[in-house]
Amino acid sequence: MNQPETKRQERCINALRFLACDAIERAQSGHPGLPLGVAAAAYTLWTRHLRHSPEHPAWPDRDRFVLSAGHGSALLYALLHLTGYDLSLPQLQSFRQWGSRTPGHPESQATPGVEITTGPLGQGLANAVGMAIAEAHLAATFNRPGHAIIDHYTYVLAGDGDLMEGVSYESCALAGHLKLGKLVVLFDSNRISLAGSTFLATSEDIAARFAAVGWETITVEDGNDVDAVDRAIQSAKSSQDRPSLIILETIIGLGAPTKSNTSKAHGSPLGADELAAAKEALGWPTAPPFLVPADVRAAFGITCKEGSRRFNDWHGRLDAYRSAHPELSAELERRLAGELPPGWKAAIPTFTPDAKGLATRKASEMVLQALAVPLPELAGGSADLNPSTFTWLKGHGDFQAHGTKPADVQGFVGNAWDYSGRNIHFGVREHAMGAMVNGAARHGGLIPYAATFLVFADYMRPPIRLAALSSYPSVFVFTHDSIGVGEDGPTHQPVEQTMSLRLIPNLVVLRPADANETAEAWRIAIERRDGPTALIFSRQALPTLDRADMASASGVRRGAYVLWETARTPQIILMATGSEIHLALGAARILADRAYEIRVVSFPSWELFADQPAEYQQEVLPDSIGRRIAIEAGRGLGWERYAGPQGRILSVDRFGASAPGAELFERFGLTVPAIVSAAEELLTI
Repeated sequence: MNQPETKRQERCINALRFLACDAIERAQSGHPGLPLGVAAAAYTLWTRHLRHSPEHPAWPDRDRFVLSAGHGSALLYALLHLTGYDLSLPQLQSFRQWGSRTPGHPESQATPGVEITTGPLGQGLANAVGMAIAEAHLAATFNRPGHAIIDHYTYVLAGDGDLMEGVSYESCALAGHLKLGKLVVLFDSNRISLAGSTFLATSEDIAARFAAVGWETITVEDGNDVDAVDRAIQSAKSSQDRPSLIILETIIGLGAPTKSNTSKAHGSPLGADELAAAKEALGWPTAPPFLVPADVRAAFGITCKEGSRRFNDWHGRLDAYRSAHPELSAELERRLAGELPPGWKAAIPTFTPDAKGLATRKASEMVLQALAVPLPELAGGSADLNPSTFTWLKGHGDFQAHGTKPADVQGFVGNAWDYSGRNIHFGVREHAMGAMVNGAARHGGLIPYAATFLVFADYMRPPIRLAALSSYPSVFVFTHDSIGVGEDGPTHQPVEQTMSLRLIPNLVVLRPADANETAEAWRIAIERRDGPTALIFSRQALPTLDRADMASASGVRRGAYVLWETARTPQIILMATGSEIHLALGAARILADRAYEIRVVSFPSWELFADQPAEYQQEVLPDSIGRRIAIEAGRGLGWERYAGPQGRILSVDRFGASAPGAELFERFGLTVPAIVSAAEELLTI
């Protein structure tokens, strides 16, 4: 490289560094150490390898870049601004301020070009594994000889903290097993964390750890050597049968005279004097702030033009694909657009009345099998719990690395053993599973779901929260929903989890009462594209209600509905979710025989009910009827909102016990006689 070109390259890298640091300094908040330390590597990736089009940020076949070390967001915003995304310089100058497009950590719904919301460490890396899974599945499903219409990489920039979080090990172990060769992680190895040297907490051999789980590992001894980083990325891209970790030896806060290579550079502004000194040390003008010289802007502009060329080239190839494979092309484009196929709802089964009934987890399985045919984008699995959660897609293949299924492998559920399979075996990795599903949902082309026991929703809470925050249409399936789990005991009996999930804004939680409510719950989850859905199912069998005698299960779509009543103006309202609806109905019939006017409200979703017009809410729960009983086999905290000041709440407000489920319901006072007694007590007041 000639001297002028080298100089221009240095100026581009410094522009990235100091746009980020100036934004942090103006905000008096942020993390300057990462932008100073890894700007050269980021520049190399974004200008020499990353296939993207700033003018078309939703281009389906773009490479994905995930800043897992989300505290370095100012660097990402500088990259987006300079490469031509719709992120103006005034937005950089409003870093971390109210209403700006440059929040403290990257948010996909806030900033054009941000692929996925990151910040909680390790989440982005696990998200990226989900993106790589989605890419591999779509490529295996739709590519044909001469038509590689889905063919892109997922790149991650991760830090020490990301790799300390257990979710990174969970997700990377699966990525290695699956041989996801289009996943490349750049590891900013500066050996400094917020509290000081990483050696205070870890002495792990990162390269050995990743090699042990099937990754290629490459070390770049100087992370600021653009050509060395370039060669490492080239090597990683050539390794198609395993993901790659590029270990970049860097210096946090590079150039800052008193703070570089110390934790002082990590999480707070450098200060005006230190920032000026860093600029001088790296050969950058100390003023004005937010400087972007014309030659730098022109150099980065080439990236935007190249992105447009690649986008247009891909569309040309898409036209050829349409001609050669019109049906495949139409299906791919439908899926990438997030459109549901016409008539898919006709596949949802209707269940006939059955006093014995079936567990809602079993009803869910039947719905899933039915939906798998008209919805080929439906894919997912569980945390090694398919025989218990019933969330397999029978006959639709196992998502695995290409090859012949080993003879000694049990649990094979499909007729394929390659990336076209739709059953994803996440292993006992709930935390990573949730994050990977978010990554797949954000990638597009799939409706991904993840399943485990409800009590283990706690392991998945960070990705559930991020899905809700960022409006990802992830589907989280939870079975074994209450003390009805029985003999497994309190370690496996969720008493606080349902209520805890209801606390998360923009998460729709559904706890259906029978098979037909289960079918409606799945319909809601499939149709919901602006946020995640949690489906909560029972282990024990529940009667399938006779809808000729009761309201249609379509009422589930409104969150709560009048299931059964003796009069339009009842004396008391019994409301419940899930299995407890059947207790409420049993009590209601006894009370009706005793000449009381009763209403039973099925209440599968607080969130959907809260979205209904006030008039509908009053129809279901009139203010004039103050006698109410809420019944749920979990914590009662929160039901006060609907039970009201005159009402009662029958709940489980302590941990469970190991005993048969029926006995536990009796000992915790969740029985028909207990409800009748509570109702009559209220009715005599």
